[in-house]
Order: sequence, then structure tokens, then C-alpha cells
Amino acid sequence: MRRKVTLKQLAKELNLSISTVSKSLKNDPEISEKTINRVHELANFYNYKPNALAVSLKSNKTKTIGVILPDILNHFFAKALYGIEQEASKRGYKILTCITNESYQKEIEYVEMLNYSSVDGFIVALSQETQVVNKLDHFKALERDRVPMVMFDRVSNEIDCDKVIVDDKIASKNAVQYLVNSGCKRIATITTLSNEVSVASLRLEGVEEVASMYNEVTLTDLRIKDSNTIENEIEQFLKNNTIDAVLGLDETAAAVTINMSHKLGYKIPEDISVIGFTDGLLSKHSYPKLTTVSQHAEDLGAKATQILMDRLENTSDSYKASTKIVKTSLIVRDSTHKELISSLPD
Repeated sequence: MRRKVTLKQLAKELNLSISTVSKSLKNDPEISEKTINRVHELANFYNYKPNALAVSLKSNKTKTIGVILPDILNHFFAKALYGIEQEASKRGYKILTCITNESYQKEIEYVEMLNYSSVDGFIVALSQETQVVNKLDHFKALERDRVPMVMFDRVSNEIDCDKVIVDDKIASKNAVQYLVNSGCKRIATITTLSNEVSVASLRLEGVEEVASMYNEVTLTDLRIKDSNTIENEIEQFLKNNTIDAVLGLDETAAAVTINMSHKLGYKIPEDISVIGFTDGLLSKHSYPKLTTVSQHAEDLGAKATQILMDRLENTSDSYKASTKIVKTSLIVRDSTHKELISSLPD
């Protein structure tokens, strides 16, 4: 294997100063074209790459972003991560990704580890446990030290940083309105998310707001705390409640609802209409295919990354945090009836 060559070694072999070699590699106009060509030719021969640590020490930047996600098995966060990486790569940034698996303690450890690793900034979606216990000292420390940070999807208003969210309340309002407009009156919400998770509470608010406009519409709900019991709990819920529609506040809840409905002999959507959140693989490959709220996760991740990189490259003291809202879309498939009406009540 060819040994890794250094800037000093290139300079020695070319009989040039280290400064001249460094400037030549950057195509500095101070250096003659002939010298620049000589330096590039030898650098290419040795496959020379600048020492990343040395570059970061000199510039005080690592061109690296720390990304902390609660769950990579969730299609939404996987797509968001794809958007983050693609956008970061366009502008020469690398990402270091840590998965908390919804753990508050792991989140603390990863924040400390990435900050110690001198990432330039953070992109974060809070873990479920963090939002339940509502302890945010690890992020307040970053805020105090003026470490650039963007929170997305699951955010906290207690942290003064840029945020990128989807219109969760409006999204659930549109979904429930669609169910009502298609003739559904006994609507259930089912979710595996805790009520303390910001997106869950916003989606519930939207559901309740629309249902309150109709005297004939009734609501029931199922909150599943243990993912290992999800199938049994949904099966028993469907047996014990007379409903004609389900809004799954997460994709798993909606997909399992369809499976358990089949098991119990219910037809989708003739007996029960089903809508879910997050347009992932479960939605596209369920039978029938699931009507779903698309949160445009890839766009969300890309937007969060754009905001962070703009912040990193603009060190103005006049910076003020802002919140960007990405609009959702209701993708209608075969798990719901067609709308009979298409307007809100007066």
C-alpha cells in the first residue's frame, strides 16, 4: 500500500516551500501556472488529500454536522436523514449521525460526544422520553455556548433555536375533515406516540377541533404504550368499539389497524376507513394501499440543513431564530371512501 504523503513531503520533493505548495493546491493567483501544474501533478500521483484535522484547526471549522434522531427504523426519520445528507453534501459538509432509540439518557450522551468532537452545529429531533420528562439542560448548554442548532419535527419552545416543523394540527384537521366528508361519523384515533410528544398533541388538537363542529360525529381513542402489544390492543379495540373510521397518528398504528381489521372480517374501506401519518413503505405496500398524510420528510430534512449551513456561514450577531413550516399533503388511496362533499360547515 502506498504510504500517505504529507504537504511537507510534497514540498521537499518539488524543492518548494510548504507555503508555495499549499497556495498552488488552492490555485492561488500569486503562484505561476507552471508551478501550480507541477504541484497538482505530483499531488495527483500520490493521491494527496489535505489533513482534515489540520484544516479544521486552522479554520476553526470541521465542516461536519451532528445529527441526532430518535428512531432510524421510522420511515419518516430515514427519509429526513436522506434529505439532510444530500443537502449537506452539496455544500461540502459531512454528517455524524446518532440514534437515541427514544432514550433521554442516550440523547444527553450523544450531544456531549458530538460537541466534544467539535461538530460545527446540530440538527435534532427530540426523543420521545425527552419530551415526556421535559428535561432539556443538554440543549440549553448548547444554546448558552451559542452552538448553532436546528430542531425539526419534534421540537421544544423552551430552546431558542431555528426550528423546522410540519403543520401537524392542520394535517390532522384535513384528514378528519376528509373522513367526515366521505360519510364517516364514528371516528377513532390510534397511536403509539405519547401525548407528551409535540407532534402527537398537535395532531390530537386538530382531530378534536374538527369533530367539535359536528354534533353527529363521535370520537374514541386508543393510546398504546408498549409496542409489543400493539396488535393485541388494536384487535381488542376494534372488537369492543363501533367505529367506521380510524386516523392513525403514526404509520404503524394505521397499518396494524388494517391488518387487524382483515383478521376480524371487516372490509376496508367499506366497514372502516383508515388514514395514517407518514407516507412510508407500510402505506404503499399495505392492502388496500393506505390513504396517508405525507409530511415530505426529505424536504423537511433538506430545509433544516439549509438553515443550519446558512447560520454556520453567516456569523452576524444580529441573528434571530425562526420557525419554518413545511406543508403536508393528504395522499388519497384505497383505504378510504371518496369524498361525498368537499367543504367545511358554515
